[in-house]
Amino acid sequence: MHYHLIGICGTAMASLAGMLQARGHKVTGSDQNVYPPMSTQLEELGIEIMQGYKAENTDLPRDVTIVGNTIMRGNPELEEVLNRRLLYRSQAETVRDVFIRTTAETRPLGSVPSSEGIDTLAAGRVSAKHSLVVAGTHGKTTTTSIATWIAEVGGLDPTFLVGGVVQNFGQSFRVTDSDYFIIEGDEYDTAFFDKKPKFMSYLPEIAIINNIEFDHADIYKDLDAIKWQFSRLMNLVPGNGRLICGIDSPAAEEVLEQMKGKLHTNIETFGLGGNAKWQARNIDFGSDKMRFTVFHEGEKWGEFSTAMAGEFNVRNCLAVIIAADAWGITKEKIQEALDTFKSVKRRMEVRGVEKGVTVIDDFAHHPTAVDETLKALRQKYSEGRLIAVFEPRSRSSRLSVFEDAYKKAFSHADSVIIAGVFNPEDAKTYGEVLDVPKLVSDINDGGKPAITLPDADAIVEHLTPQLAEGDVVAIMSNGGFGGIHDKLLNALT
Repeated sequence: MHYHLIGICGTAMASLAGMLQARGHKVTGSDQNVYPPMSTQLEELGIEIMQGYKAENTDLPRDVTIVGNTIMRGNPELEEVLNRRLLYRSQAETVRDVFIRTTAETRPLGSVPSSEGIDTLAAGRVSAKHSLVVAGTHGKTTTTSIATWIAEVGGLDPTFLVGGVVQNFGQSFRVTDSDYFIIEGDEYDTAFFDKKPKFMSYLPEIAIINNIEFDHADIYKDLDAIKWQFSRLMNLVPGNGRLICGIDSPAAEEVLEQMKGKLHTNIETFGLGGNAKWQARNIDFGSDKMRFTVFHEGEKWGEFSTAMAGEFNVRNCLAVIIAADAWGITKEKIQEALDTFKSVKRRMEVRGVEKGVTVIDDFAHHPTAVDETLKALRQKYSEGRLIAVFEPRSRSSRLSVFEDAYKKAFSHADSVIIAGVFNPEDAKTYGEVLDVPKLVSDINDGGKPAITLPDADAIVEHLTPQLAEGDVVAIMSNGGFGGIHDKLLNALT
């Protein structure tokens, strides 16, 4: 089979490309936003990438075109796919039908249903892998990555698909013969032709819902709209599965309460206190490791430690500990995995240290994620200055809907630099654009030094002479940010 992926450099699409290649398929793709780490991953795999979306790209023979969820009507390559009546699929349904739901004929690695068509699945005995779907507004990538490594150390040899590069494996995906499948479940819509969340396609046996907050203002009207989608995910978990829900999140607890009596599965709640069945207590934020004690239904269950920083990572670990217990993995193996876990690229990743200045790369863009990331960094680097550098780049962060929340999100930093809104003309198509000068003024009025500069080059030029040994620069964006990390490190040499 030859698969061509439109939007191949998106995190999920690039990973799917690698998975399909691992199955023995020919894979090509096209994109106009090509930057690491996904572009590097594709180059290392030898997957051909066509620069730009062009109608003539469809001249390349292929069996199936996979359309990324950022690809909309009006895209010249997509329009030609439709004009030619070519077979097309979404990323989510391809993952489901090729890697999760299988037939007797397709269970061996390297063999897939003819055309991966849904109707062909009826030809054989249908089965499915033990699928863990990790969902929630925040922490999906890190939690999924922790799950992959605990499952690996626990001997489950999982197939996985993560929205970031898991540093223990050096990639964001893996395909194995194992019956275990672990995937990050995104609440964003699936494709231009399928507006349900991607997580609805992944057939969860175990679902983790870390938290629920308002996000994706370009497609969701309000928090209630998002809560409804998560209630649908809860309702998919089968009777022989587990729903693991973080009730430190008020919205998640509300959805769980609303679904009371409607869910026919095993429900495991978790948090740092309150009424959660599983609780992490006695958290010690040490300089080298965090330590915490897990209680189950009021009884001490186990003690654990991790080199990761931040209270939110305690919750992430706790959610996976519950899943690992369901899989039959011992506490000793869980701790062994936590001891050797190397985290995820672009999640509080140290990109380098020059002249005593630590440069951090983080994917944070939602106000809560920005706040929690800076809080964790402040705990870890308590002595030096913490400078926050933020690029409004995601669809929601470019809009004014989070303007008030951003005023408070930088409270743990000593100073703040906010770049100009990425592609403001495009942002206008989704709503009112974030007023960065006003936001900066409001942050200053709150007593926090803040400025706005247009781009990476201007920020590096301004920041470099002001940095001193012991400073930490936390750069937050969901994109490449003009290569700012390397530019800053090079300027410091």
